[in-house]
Amino acid sequence: MDGLPVRPSYGPAPRAAATRPARAGETRAHAPEPLETIEVKSAVETLEPTKVKLTVEVEYDELKPSIDHAYKHIAEQVNIPGFRKGKVPPRIIDQRVGWGAVVEHAVNDALSGFYRDAVTSESLRPLGQPEVEVTEIPAAAGEGQLAFTAEVEVRPEITLPDLSGIEITVESTEVTDEDVTERLDALRERFGTLVGVDRPAAEGDYVVIDLKAVIGDEEIDSVSGVSYQIGAGNMLEGLDEALTGLSTDETTTFATKLAGGEHEGEEAQVTVTATAVKERDLPTPDDDFAQLASEFDTLEELTADLREQVASIKTSNQAVAARDLLLEKLLEAVEVPVPSGAVEAEVHRHLESENRLEDDEHRAEVTVDATKALTNQILLDTLAEKLEVQVGQGELVEYLVQASQQYGMDPNQFISSLDQGGQIPAMVGEVARSKALAVALREIEVKDSDGNVVDLTEFIGTEEEDAAAAEVEGADAEAPAVEASDEAAEEAPEESAKA
Repeated sequence: MDGLPVRPSYGPAPRAAATRPARAGETRAHAPEPLETIEVKSAVETLEPTKVKLTVEVEYDELKPSIDHAYKHIAEQVNIPGFRKGKVPPRIIDQRVGWGAVVEHAVNDALSGFYRDAVTSESLRPLGQPEVEVTEIPAAAGEGQLAFTAEVEVRPEITLPDLSGIEITVESTEVTDEDVTERLDALRERFGTLVGVDRPAAEGDYVVIDLKAVIGDEEIDSVSGVSYQIGAGNMLEGLDEALTGLSTDETTTFATKLAGGEHEGEEAQVTVTATAVKERDLPTPDDDFAQLASEFDTLEELTADLREQVASIKTSNQAVAARDLLLEKLLEAVEVPVPSGAVEAEVHRHLESENRLEDDEHRAEVTVDATKALTNQILLDTLAEKLEVQVGQGELVEYLVQASQQYGMDPNQFISSLDQGGQIPAMVGEVARSKALAVALREIEVKDSDGNVVDLTEFIGTEEEDAAAAEVEGADAEAPAVEASDEAAEEAPEESAKA
């Protein structure tokens, strides 16, 4: 019974609800109402640091609601002379359909709930779908019990180091004249114009090129009139070297491996012709340029503003660097066992989505990335628990709105899509992991390269701010409940009259 329809309460972001297909003559539309959490007898055996075997026993009385539902559902499906659909007694169903069909239906409906209860009881944190084996079922109505085992990969237990013993040093926010000049030059680049030059092309020049690629005697691709900046490195490997030193109307040939298309990875001979060589002519940095490129009247005012921009960027970069360094130091201090099955499942999903299941080289790359991502997730989930990180609704909404912008989607549509796909819990986990690093940084003294203590409060917040936000959200959550109660009170007399 692999593929138990369970969505773990902990684990990697689920991409779709895992459900068992309905059997012939069975519909899932009549599943029983969710049961309250029940007490099940369970025991856990550790098979590996990241895998356990869960043994569960369920008394007949706990299974009975699902058995009653099974009788009702089967009664609605079968045609038995002398009985209307839905009115067939259980004893007749046992005679005509068989107890086996009844108990199978009941077990299929109830198994995921019993599994979740056992997982909760044993404080397990599954990282994937379990492999389930039913070892015992009730032999007849009113007799016996349900017993099953579930082998599942779980989040390993790891011990984090004392945060107060971690030292982090980030770059200073001192702004140099070179920093300002670099930003001013970037602004001049935006307002520059391309002019033709009568000399060999050099790095940074723009070259208008014609390209032709052949493999053997077959021409597989060609383009003409394409403008390319030497040093961009966003076309073909070896193109920058081939163009450097090339003058207008000169041609050269080089060998390269193709990066895309049906011949991806194959080596081709590429002929490139420079039809024009141009350089960017930058405007003179003066008051006129300041008025052209900004809201300032003078170059002095513009450069002062650029200096403030650089300082702001460097301050923000300090927070990013501190966060990354903290994660690195935690990973260095802790050995994190990674569940191989969870990694393999993610790799398979990724390759399948790209239709590259047979690409062994790419599989190796994706495996490295998936292993790293799961390692980080395990560590950060543990950190979030240790720090008792709570995710507020406002924090979640802010994260989802930012994510929707990255996908170019309307926020409401994006959130609705995630909700329908059961992805919201995974998003809460993402926010909690990110917040865990911020909260952890509050317990660490961060210094810059000059030995000064760095104040990251603007980026990591404070406990007082978290408490205030939680209080506001709590008040907002109560308001609709009060309004709903008022509306219910107003409608009650009318409903009573109808009754």
